[in-house]
Amino acid sequence: MARRTGDPSTLRWLGYALGFRLPPENREWVKHDLIDAGWRIRMLVRQCVILTPIAAVFLALPGSWGLRGLIARLVFGLGLALVAMYGDSLRAARLRQHQLPVPEDPDLGGPTDAR
Repeated sequence: MARRTGDPSTLRWLGYALGFRLPPENREWVKHDLIDAGWRIRMLVRQCVILTPIAAVFLALPGSWGLRGLIARLVFGLGLALVAMYGDSLRAARLRQHQLPVPEDPDLGGPTDAR
């Protein structure tokens, strides 16, 4: 897949996934990432990148495999569930963080997280 204009480097993308703000030269990429079709899937993928090492730490702790596996699955599943439930709010906060307008959401009858 071809890279978009303004794509962040891998290190910047990881920072973005962790919640850091990207520089102004990446603004168009951020706009695409948070507004264009598929933004929910991209948000879940970012969350998977964050949760995978956390779940791996729980798998590496001492104890029975069953308990470690259960805790890792809970961390992963609940983390993804929270992003799925609050995706609109997270997207609106990220758009504001990058000083981009929050789009109207016809399903909610107005802008997402109107203030």
